Amino acid sequence: MMRYLYWGLAIIVAIVIACFAVSNRGAVDLEFWPLPLALSLPLYLVVFAVLAAGLLIGWFLGWAGGAGVRRERRRHARRIAELERDLARHSTAPATPAAGTSLASVR
Repeated sequence: MMRYLYWGLAIIVAIVIACFAVSNRGAVDLEFWPLPLALSLPLYLVVFAVLAAGLLIGWFLGWAGGAGVRRERRRHARRIAELERDLARHSTAPATPAAGTSLASVR
């Protein structure tokens, strides 16, 4: 069911993007001051390029912002592995009764 919903929404978004591209084919002149560079590109291409650049910058900032969380997760994973090794080592070691106690009193 979710697969059909996903593909239905993906098709709708693709149709909207195609309509936007067809409706905005007019050329736009881009000048990069102070460089003597001028480009003439279709408007839809400029909009999509800016959108893609914004998505990439947002993804990078989100990834960089999560560095502390990833570091903590790795630290916790190492600590869990260490504790599991200690638990396995102690659970396989035979329990020896304390001096002066019999096995009957330990049970």
